[in-house]
Amino acid sequence: MSTYMAKPGEVARKWYVIDATDKTLGRLATEVARLLRGKHKPIFTPHVDTGDHVIVINAEKVRLTGNKLRDKLYVRHSRYPGGLKTMDYQTLLQKHPERAIEIAVKGMIPHNRLGRQVIKKLKVYRGAEHPHQAQKPEVWEFEA
Repeated sequence: MSTYMAKPGEVARKWYVIDATDKTLGRLATEVARLLRGKHKPIFTPHVDTGDHVIVINAEKVRLTGNKLRDKLYVRHSRYPGGLKTMDYQTLLQKHPERAIEIAVKGMIPHNRLGRQVIKKLKVYRGAEHPHQAQKPEVWEFEA
């Protein structure tokens, strides 16, 4: 008996909605990354995108534990001399709460062309509304 390898054309994709209200950022990000990669499916194949689409709502209500809200920094660089920009997560969550979740999830998926394909299936929204009702997303519950 040979090992089963999923083929890209035969993967059935679902849509899931995750409510980020009072969920810890890291635990939320690991669950979202697991769904995006498809590790919750028995047909998971490491080199094939077997994951599902994930919609995260209420991104502004995600929480960080301890002093991370003011100590944890979001760092980026413009690639020009002296172009280092830093922002604490409290400011980031006020201005762009969806970006905090996207950055956390992006760090948990492969950093190659498969990862770039997988991250496109993530949709993050600040409030409780999202424009993907036509896809009939299912609610995904987990302990966080």
